Amino acid sequence: MTLQEPGTTADPVPLMGCPYKADPYPLYERMREAGPVHPVLFPSGVQAWLVTGYAAAHAALNDDRLGKNHDRGNDRWRARASIMPEPQHSQLQVHLLHQDPPQHTRMRRFVTEAFTPRRIEELRPRFQELADALVDALPEAGPTDLVPGFAARLPFQVLAEVIGLPEHLATRFDRDWGKVVQPVGPTDPGRPLYEARLHGLQSYIAEVVTHKREHGQDDLLGRLVIARDRSDLSQEELDSMIFQLLVAGQEPVTNQITTALIALFRHPDQLARLRAQPSLLPRAVEELLRYDSAFELTTWRFFDQDDDLHGTAVPAGDSVIVSLCAANRDPRRFDNPDTLDLGRSPNPHLAFGHGIHFCPGAALARAELQIALGTLLTRLSGLHLAIDDGDIEWTPAVLGRGTHHLPVGYDRRL
Repeated sequence: MTLQEPGTTADPVPLMGCPYKADPYPLYERMREAGPVHPVLFPSGVQAWLVTGYAAAHAALNDDRLGKNHDRGNDRWRARASIMPEPQHSQLQVHLLHQDPPQHTRMRRFVTEAFTPRRIEELRPRFQELADALVDALPEAGPTDLVPGFAARLPFQVLAEVIGLPEHLATRFDRDWGKVVQPVGPTDPGRPLYEARLHGLQSYIAEVVTHKREHGQDDLLGRLVIARDRSDLSQEELDSMIFQLLVAGQEPVTNQITTALIALFRHPDQLARLRAQPSLLPRAVEELLRYDSAFELTTWRFFDQDDDLHGTAVPAGDSVIVSLCAANRDPRRFDNPDTLDLGRSPNPHLAFGHGIHFCPGAALARAELQIALGTLLTRLSGLHLAIDDGDIEWTPAVLGRGTHHLPVGYDRRL
């Protein structure tokens, strides 16, 4: 496979297929060695520029030349990437991930208070109750699939508590609605199902807004609706922010639980170490985030004019993607980066991004992962993978890593 050298052109490297999704790290290693920026091809047909090394990724995440608003995308990008149809694209895609200052600054201030480390710590006992209740509902002994039984349920239950989603609405949320962020082209046979999910999610968001407006509750969702009614947010911004909370606020944590458990199953010495030293859990979570992040790639960034990116000429409006996973395995920043070391410190990984788009829910995600892993390892005696490693089915999601199924065995539930 030919990789781009800085300042040259080359055929784009395809980022797709089961072997790539199962283990992208050998490809990322070759990319890092060849240079920091490479042309790549996504399943949707989008050609983009991928940033791979830690220093280059850190710089790109903080580069104010690179904006995230979709209006910056050129016609080549738009022809392939604007998969979500109108009017939904305009109504649901103006959230924080697609905004630049000053709009981003204005919108972000509405959500940060709900996700402060102090508030998350106050809610931690409630999160533990939710995790224990889910484990109580698992079979007394394995096997079972931990995704539908635990990993897909805990993050949404926790999110509902944090943002103020009432139980009668939370129980009606369809996890499949989250798949609307996975590209399905206009001629794809799955397009009708995609559009049905999109309309279902949009109707659900409208119902959430109506409920909050009628009940006036003092929580994140309620405050966002009040901001809309005061014209501090547009209707499209309100709907898009709720869309982002419901989709980005839980699916990546589900995926991270699965990638973390798989990493531990593949490294029984580290799994035994964590069982023997529960106090190691916070540091272990940081290492698991670095080692195999659920946010494999960032969303689009664009130059508003032709510019240079680490020696590579990037046309205006072409998409620039940062590989967080590749950056987190860079040997120039981490000693023995392909080794899982749960005691690693310091650990300046980029799993939550960096700069103004650093994930506002990072404290919540860290708490969820600590509680999820701690609870499962403590209460499921002898927890282990119940299928061959090669039979793990990795999700085909373009930007993320995880698995929709994780069959496990265990001796008994404690």
